[in-house]
Parts: sequence; structure tokens; C-alpha cells
Amino acid sequence: MKRRFVPIVVFAVMLARPAGAQQRPLVTEDPEPIGAGRVLLETGIDYAADERYPVSGLEGNLWRVPTIGISVGISSIAEFQIDGGLNHLAIKHRNPAPLSHLVAVSGNSVTDVEDIVIGTKIRLLGEAPKHPSFAFRFATKLPNAENERGLGLDTTDFYASLLAAKTVQSIRIVGNFGLGILGDPTVGDRQNEALTYGLSFARALTNRAEVVGELNGRKSTRKGNAFPGTESRGLLNLGGRYTRASVRLDGGVFFGLTSLDPTWGFTTGLTFVFNAFQVP
Repeated sequence: MKRRFVPIVVFAVMLARPAGAQQRPLVTEDPEPIGAGRVLLETGIDYAADERYPVSGLEGNLWRVPTIGISVGISSIAEFQIDGGLNHLAIKHRNPAPLSHLVAVSGNSVTDVEDIVIGTKIRLLGEAPKHPSFAFRFATKLPNAENERGLGLDTTDFYASLLAAKTVQSIRIVGNFGLGILGDPTVGDRQNEALTYGLSFARALTNRAEVVGELNGRKSTRKGNAFPGTESRGLLNLGGRYTRASVRLDGGVFFGLTSLDPTWGFTTGLTFVFNAFQVP
């Protein structure tokens, strides 16, 4: 059933029209920064059905309330990003897992902070009629969530990605490709390298409304089974955005592409952009 949604994305990309830099509800990063001295604030609510945690063995329905993202334009070609939030899992099952004995949760639900991701995006080449724009992004995921709560891995991960985007006639397509270095939460001196990817589209219906979609995930490069918590993952996201002045409202649904991903979920939120300071 999950595979039937892939042709929908391909067809929508073929019909898309131009849109600005990607934001919520997409994860795929547009290479265009937000602009020098500008600040982007975004928040939202996510729901994921049948979320699985292969390291702790917990499984259930996950609410991320709120999700928080902040981007600061530190120059005309670069921005600083920080993302996090709060997770609440309604536990449906407790499965055998490598670190299930560390979980100190006795009830049928658990709440914990989300791992904070700190990153920087730098545009390398602006878009022109004969070539796309390119940027480089690197980010670090910090181990804020606790494995005793069952929602964290207590590992520090590093990501580096090449971003590209091109507007051709009525279509804006954004692609990401990179590498993630993921620590093994069960053995401290091991790691797994995963290829990260993203492909998104945006189609403007009016000067304020647009439909968006993407394929986004990672692929483990380890031969045999990946270390727990570093497995291949993937999501298909479909949604829309509505912009009025400096505020953008968004919503969407997503579907898991692997057995470890949530079966489905939805997201809704808003984004606010404003001029905060002048860059010398």
C-alpha cells in the first residue's frame, strides 16, 4: 500500500510551479538561505501512528507537541539552524530490544524532550538559467533525549549534505544528498554510515497557496543488519502551505516507507519570518 503513493509524488512534480525556499511541512532543505539579518521561527504539531523504537522496544502513537525550529540569517549566503521539541508517546507495545532493560517507564505513556539538531547552511552557487543553485549543510544531533525514557539513543550524530534546486518554467524541484555518521547506541565505539536523501516539489496554486510533497530518508550502508537505531528510514510527505504577509500556515500527511517507520501521520504548524538585525 505504501508503494502506491510514489507515483502520486512523481505526477505532482511534473505539474508543479515555482515556489520559494522550502520550509514546513517539508524536511528537504532548499539551498537558498533566508537572508541576512532575518529570523525564521516555526512551530507545529506532529502525530505519528505506530512509531517504533527498536533500541528501547517501545511502540505506540507519538505526538510531537510542540515542534520548534529557529533559523537565523548570518549573511546573505549562510544561515544558522536549531531544531527540537517535545515528544509524548502513548505506549501500545513493549517489545524485546537491546536496551529495553534500561527503560524506567512503568505507565502506558512517556514524555521526553527531543534531540536538538544544530546546523549551518551555506549557499555555494546561486541559481541561473543554465544551472541550479547549490549549497552545503552540516548538522549535529545532540543526545538530549534519554534512553531511560525509551525515546532517546544517547548518541551524537553528524550529517553533511549537498543541496540543489532548480526552477524550470513552472516547476521548482529541490534535491538533497549526503552522509550521516550515526553512533551505535548499544556499543560506544561503533558507528554506521548512512546515505541521506530528499526530493521535494512545490506547486503554487495562487500567489498565497501551494501544494508540496517529498520523499525523504536515509539508507544504511552497513553490510548485513544495521546497528539498532541506525536502520534505513523513509517517509513520503504530501501537504500544502498558505502564506499571508510574514506568516505561513501549513499542513500535511505522511506515510512510512519501511517497516520501522510510522504507518501514517499528520503535521500542522506555522512559520513566521521577520527582519531582526542588520549584518555589518
